[in-house]
This record gives sequence, C-alpha cells and structure tokens, in this order.
Amino acid sequence: MEKKVSAFMKPMTVSSDLAAVVGKGPMPRSEVVKGLWVYIKKNNLQDPKNKRNIMADEALKKVFGGKAVVNMFEMTKLVSKHLS
Repeated sequence: MEKKVSAFMKPMTVSSDLAAVVGKGPMPRSEVVKGLWVYIKKNNLQDPKNKRNIMADEALKKVFGGKAVVNMFEMTKLVSKHLS
C-alpha cells in the first residue's frame, strides 16, 4: 500500500522573500516553520517581555507584509501566503 503524504508534510514552493530567511525550497510547511524559529532565535527577534511576539528585521518584514511586530499565531497565517 502506498502511504499518503499529509498536507503538512507535502513539499511546497517557497517565495524568494521567504527563501531569504529559511533557505530555498521546495520544503514542507513543518520545515519552513522550523527554519523560521531557527532564524528568529539566532537573530534574537523574540520580544523579551512577551515571547509570543516576533520583532521583524528587514528580511522578516517582507514575509510579514511590512509589519514590525507579529505574534506567533499570526506568523503562520502570514507565512502561508509565501507558500504554493
């Protein structure tokens, strides 16, 4: 029997703005999210007072539609616009 790939694990095409942060695709959503968190932690972009907020640098602003601060739940919605 052939095993079906879940939608979350299906490789997706990554936009050039998102690729600047997480690397070139295609990659599954789970890897994109992992890559985002690696980038956020490496560049110390979490708000120290409220860890749920991400303070975007120039590269992330392109992914977040120009927003300077995004909460982690909103982040996944904004990132999905860069996957196809």
